[in-house]
Amino acid sequence: MDRLELLEKTTIFVLDMDGTYYLGDRILDGAREFLDAVKKSGRDYMFFTNNSSRSPEDYIEKLAGMDTFITPDQIMTSGDVMIDYLKTNRPGEKVFLMGTPPLFKSFENAGIPLSEDDPDLVVLGFDKTLTYDRMTAACNFIREGAGFLATHPDINCPVEGGFIPDCGAIAAAMTLSTGVSPIVTGKPHKETVEAVIGRAGRLTGARPKRSEITFVGDRLYTDIATGVKNGAMGALVLTGESTEEDVEKSDVKPDAVYLSLGEMGKLLGA
Repeated sequence: MDRLELLEKTTIFVLDMDGTYYLGDRILDGAREFLDAVKKSGRDYMFFTNNSSRSPEDYIEKLAGMDTFITPDQIMTSGDVMIDYLKTNRPGEKVFLMGTPPLFKSFENAGIPLSEDDPDLVVLGFDKTLTYDRMTAACNFIREGAGFLATHPDINCPVEGGFIPDCGAIAAAMTLSTGVSPIVTGKPHKETVEAVIGRAGRLTGARPKRSEITFVGDRLYTDIATGVKNGAMGALVLTGESTEEDVEKSDVKPDAVYLSLGEMGKLLGA
């Protein structure tokens, strides 16, 4: 698809955060100006991150520190999608949660029952507090029949100077140990698109068509695949994990490739 055509067809941009809007605690060049261009064009945007180690409130505060002010309707995480999935598909089931304190708080606030010794499900997030003992307990619960779910499949999380192991890397170790692969609900899975459509409807006052939504991010197998495999669009920015060489080798092809959000903003403004 032509790079300008994608921008013209989009009514709402769903922006990744790590490696797309900012890197660590540094906003990427031109990213803030992109948001201004979106609003000036009469379009909308929201943020969606697969990083479930922090709560939506944490991201609102972090963005505010970067002179980016958003409402609660403009931010979702893979943790939010998992909570929606559990409440709809596994109501009342007890969860052994592997995650950070903010994810525990989100689950508790949503009324998800948590259990440390007799769970029906093991739910893995981006657990930066992970210990060997806790992983061992989770694997034992899975071997004993507990369901295994993960908030997102990202293998690495981009940080200043490189990458750190993400949820997908932890899940891979647990799968090798137990022989069980998790159900995953974050990007690039359909549950994320359905959640975004619902949230975008509240944000804009009308539920957008899938063909009007563009997922923007730096990862082919999550951000871009979410769009191109679920009836929406995917725009790759080259400020994080994926490179142009990766695009050539991948079976996931973005609808358009941009150097950065800054370049997208300039094209949209023109």
